[in-house]
Amino acid sequence: MKNKIRSKKIFGSLLLLLLVFLSSCGILKNTNGDTWETIQNSGKVTIGLDDTFVPMGFRDQDGYLVGFDVDLATAVFAEYGIEVDFQPIDWSLKEMELTNGTIDLIWNGYSVTPAREEKVLFSDTYMENDQVLITRKDSGITSFTDMQGKVLGAQTGSSGYDAFTQQPEILKNLVADEDAVLYSSFNEAFIDLEHQRIDGLLIDRVYANYYLSQTGDLENYNLLEGGFVTEDFAVGARKTDTTLVAKINDALKTLQSNGKFLEISDKWFGEDVSPK
Repeated sequence: MKNKIRSKKIFGSLLLLLLVFLSSCGILKNTNGDTWETIQNSGKVTIGLDDTFVPMGFRDQDGYLVGFDVDLATAVFAEYGIEVDFQPIDWSLKEMELTNGTIDLIWNGYSVTPAREEKVLFSDTYMENDQVLITRKDSGITSFTDMQGKVLGAQTGSSGYDAFTQQPEILKNLVADEDAVLYSSFNEAFIDLEHQRIDGLLIDRVYANYYLSQTGDLENYNLLEGGFVTEDFAVGARKTDTTLVAKINDALKTLQSNGKFLEISDKWFGEDVSPK
């Protein structure tokens, strides 16, 4: 009997140690409430991103995570002496990752939409963006109406695909099968567009401009507007993290007033991209 009791005590102690270890590693996290104090005490915040979304957050030729949002998030939390751990995630599961506590924030060209506002708490807008249709110039497609019966590509879980489904009269009702071929990343979609496996690609303007200017292919593609509304980029947090979002908003204001935001903006876009 004593051996059984001793074994149970040992097992209980090991289980407790395991839970403490997992919590310290960020694998288990209490997300039932405002986590600012926990983040502040640990000195670390975990941000989920799609590491292929240039120029917001992506890997450079040496494999390092870089980008406008990477620099901006780092500068925001430097105001509080907090280190940022950038965690690449499946973009289609971003809200689930946030809810489960795998990440603390979604910050990677994350557009504010009514559907997302039901799931997350957004920071103030720090940048504006819109959706454009990219086509090859040799395709002869120079407007949305030219996509009649054509094959469209889009990224799974993107705000562009959300707009595509929610405003079907703009593009969805025109394209083949009244749906888009979905990709896990825009890089894969661009490859298929280049090889004419799709006829058009619905994409964020910031990504399109940066990607095509970096590859030197801007002159070979059309960037077409078709009536989708302008989007706001903001940071997504859990609904309970009101203090965390307030701290982000305060830091964004500080960076805009001291010129740091403009410095980061000019580095990646050559202009001030803060909301007008």
